[in-house]
Amino acid sequence: MSGDLFASAAQERLARRAPLADRLRPTRLDDVVGQEHLLGPDRPLRRLIEGDRLSSVILWGPPGTGKTTVARLIARVTAAEFTELSAVSASVKDVRELVARAQTRLGESDVGTILFLDEVHRFNKAQQDALLPSVESGLLVLIGATTENPFFEVNAPLMSRSTLFRLEPLGSEAVRSLLERGLVAEEVAADDDALDLLVDRSAGDGRHALTSLEVAAALAVGRGGDRVLMVDAEAALGTKALRYGRDEHFDVISAFIKSIRGSDVDAGLYWLARMLDAGEDARFIARRLVILASEDVGMADPTSLVVADAAARAVEFVGLPEAGLNLAQAVVHLATAPKSNRVTMALDRAGVDARASGVGKVPMHLRDAHYRGAAQLGHGDGYRYPHDDPAGWVDQRYRPDEVEGNVYYDPSPHGAESEVAERMADRRRADGGVEHDGSR
Repeated sequence: MSGDLFASAAQERLARRAPLADRLRPTRLDDVVGQEHLLGPDRPLRRLIEGDRLSSVILWGPPGTGKTTVARLIARVTAAEFTELSAVSASVKDVRELVARAQTRLGESDVGTILFLDEVHRFNKAQQDALLPSVESGLLVLIGATTENPFFEVNAPLMSRSTLFRLEPLGSEAVRSLLERGLVAEEVAADDDALDLLVDRSAGDGRHALTSLEVAAALAVGRGGDRVLMVDAEAALGTKALRYGRDEHFDVISAFIKSIRGSDVDAGLYWLARMLDAGEDARFIARRLVILASEDVGMADPTSLVVADAAARAVEFVGLPEAGLNLAQAVVHLATAPKSNRVTMALDRAGVDARASGVGKVPMHLRDAHYRGAAQLGHGDGYRYPHDDPAGWVDQRYRPDEVEGNVYYDPSPHGAESEVAERMADRRRADGGVEHDGSR
């Protein structure tokens, strides 16, 4: 019963005030955390904002990285009229009415118009086309914010008339700085381990971190305390903190990778379940699977990299707990795939030569011959275009003299790599060359 009372008190506390993320929204550029590459001293976006010389821009970045904050700061300093449209609900008619008002404002008051369009990727082609003439003429300065790749979601003509600024996920220090401000605003303190958990689970999303802290603070106050404990942070996040320490974290991931490398599918699934149950970052697991796909499977099953990459994308797109299924499918595929580390060995061998002194002069026939005067320098002279040969392959030298005879990649007889080995052998025989055993 007491748990219900605490939950009820927390709900009432949250309902009485604006969201913490809104209350802490910066009013000065100096208050923004993260995005130093854009908003640090003398950085490009900061100079444009402070000089009120902004042209149309697209702000691209994950949720909670400051896209709306930047737009609000522009609204505070610009002499132009700042307006907003919702990409979710606005129609072509709304766009045309906005353009008409902008024309009137410019004609009567000589005041320009800045349009902030959040989630610009939700505007369909017709809506974006309706904006284009006004953006092109400068009647409207567009600030478009999107979490999606704008090269896929924003019409090319609109993209070409806008400057793209990419916002990155907030680093741990930036998120912690936000949380410390939030503690002051909420008039509570917090244990270090509780803050660590909130930082770790934020995934670089400042808004998510502040929202979680707000709930955790409400829970702490609801039970009569003034300090956010680990139990409050866990309850706010709906997850448990890692149930193993930092040292065991590395031991578990090591066991996970070695199980898959050793083709023990059940062991791989066990360690995956252990990590997910402990609250391990799913993106960390996905990254390790993508690395393993090339390091330990490689060309023995080239589809393994595709599967691992798809699982990593599913983690971002679907999220936990459902993305655990995608990770499990990748584990099964990678564990049961034939294994080869020859790609790893090949890169290591090539790296030795690439770092050696006196290596690297590009043969004359391979040099860029597309610019004026290149032919006079002999660039491209003697190059043979492989597609002109019926076999789609010609014998010619592709490396500097010092390393021409060195063999880096020696295919294994496992899985699809055996077919690669046969193709390479066929080409050597056609060249009249000798078979290599991979020795240097």
